[in-house]
Amino acid sequence: MQSIRDIRRRIRSVTSTQQITKAMEMVAAAKLRRAQGRLAQARPYGERAEEILKNLAGAAAEVSHPLLEVRPVKKTLLVAIASDRGLCGSYNANVIRRAEVFLKDYNPENCELVLVGKKAFDFYKKRKWNVQKVFADFGGNLNFAKAKTLATELMKAYENKEVDQIVLLYTRFLSTSTYRVHLTPFLPLVPEKKGEISGDYIFEPSPAEIFGHLVPRFCLTRVVLALAESFASEHGSRMISMGGATRNAGEMIDHLTLVRNKARQASITKEILEVVGGAEALQ
Repeated sequence: MQSIRDIRRRIRSVTSTQQITKAMEMVAAAKLRRAQGRLAQARPYGERAEEILKNLAGAAAEVSHPLLEVRPVKKTLLVAIASDRGLCGSYNANVIRRAEVFLKDYNPENCELVLVGKKAFDFYKKRKWNVQKVFADFGGNLNFAKAKTLATELMKAYENKEVDQIVLLYTRFLSTSTYRVHLTPFLPLVPEKKGEISGDYIFEPSPAEIFGHLVPRFCLTRVVLALAESFASEHGSRMISMGGATRNAGEMIDHLTLVRNKARQASITKEILEVVGGAEALQ
């Protein structure tokens, strides 16, 4: 049986841990609110940009662009978005598990990886897959300049025909406690042409020039939106995880306090019995 001193030491240790998890829960909640605000701005922008691209693709069907070029798939690039930090429940495990399912159909000769997040890199750095690039400095915060660098790298790889297909793996934020791991084609960009075009389009400048500006911007928008979705999912998962850890610590403290009180009561009872026994022996 543990001594009262050992139990008190454990209570102090668990209390200290509880304070840390509570602080991390509050920080994650604050970051989640910011991430949700950015996501609320990014989603309508992305939906509207996609609608415009569909309309223009239908109005200027003859226009081509390197990022719209569909070619036989000899090499695939998987872009997996995980987190830089841990303590976010099963978030990273779910992303990596989905990536592993996707990679079962490929081999290192025809598939490469671009990883966002240190946790994804930690998993794949000692495995057989060729990690082409790692972006491990987002820290769960959406940075437009870094997102633009990522999008530019991906577009350049496709335009230079280094890869024939790019697939994006991220988590779609649904609610604080819910997200869905989402795998979607990124390049080539294949906009669905609308059956009925809303309005007649007069192009000024030429359709080719408009597409030259619009298509890269739309690709950047998709990267920003995927990052915003993933970071919101990460912070929500961390907040829930740390909240659970805080509650578990509270339950453990209550249990240890009860054990300590019982041990102290037993110790006091033993001392009383010893005193009574000694007094009776003296009579």
